[in-house]
Amino acid sequence: MKIEEYLKSLPKGIISGDDVQLPDHSFREIFELADLSENDIFYHLGCGDGKGVSIASKEFNLKKSVGIDIDKNKIEQAKNQNKNLNCEFICEDITSSNFEDATVVLFWFTEEDIIQKMVKKFEKLNEGCKIVTIWGPLPDRLPAKVDFPYIINQVPFKQAKDLQEQLLAVFGVKCIDFVTAWENAERYTKAIESKESENDRFLTIMQSLVIWINAKNLGVACGDEMPESIKTYIGILRTYFNIEVEHLLKK
Repeated sequence: MKIEEYLKSLPKGIISGDDVQLPDHSFREIFELADLSENDIFYHLGCGDGKGVSIASKEFNLKKSVGIDIDKNKIEQAKNQNKNLNCEFICEDITSSNFEDATVVLFWFTEEDIIQKMVKKFEKLNEGCKIVTIWGPLPDRLPAKVDFPYIINQVPFKQAKDLQEQLLAVFGVKCIDFVTAWENAERYTKAIESKESENDRFLTIMQSLVIWINAKNLGVACGDEMPESIKTYIGILRTYFNIEVEHLLKK
């Protein structure tokens, strides 16, 4: 089957990220990248059980730490687990939430309509506010700081002239080869730390192919020929998993 068909066969929560809870070490890496300090006001949009808000409050002694999620059960869980901490949890749709006092925002959503709505809200935040995303930057914006897969865009946003400039800025290279694709895909796999660790290599293969194919289609892959490693992994997906990705390459 084509990779698009495979993705449609997966549970919706996996694709949207609703059922993905970042491990503690990932939250700490994000907060260190954002230079979180006692002067910051932190918002986690789509906070789930509130683990990120809790770590931010306990370990970084913030001025204010807030989690927002539309799921009532998750918000109740977050409140119950963090009763003795200086945290606030709000059950609300993030697209209508007020977080104008934020200095750091963690935002990890994949739905394009939500992303577009939120970018407009982010643009109105105070100068210097940091928006942390995972895997990809905000659309059409250049990152201010990257420790892949964590990416910071900072208000006022800097416009990317095209997708090529944005992609190369994210990976910090002049062109993308197989090693760059694999190493960054592996970093993403470790960051989200699946409970089924036996699937980690499969996820890394998938993500590395996506990175390289996108780079090739945008004209920023290193060299004109397909690397042997890419050919090998395309073959592995086709032979052992019945998943076809080569059609994604532009002719």
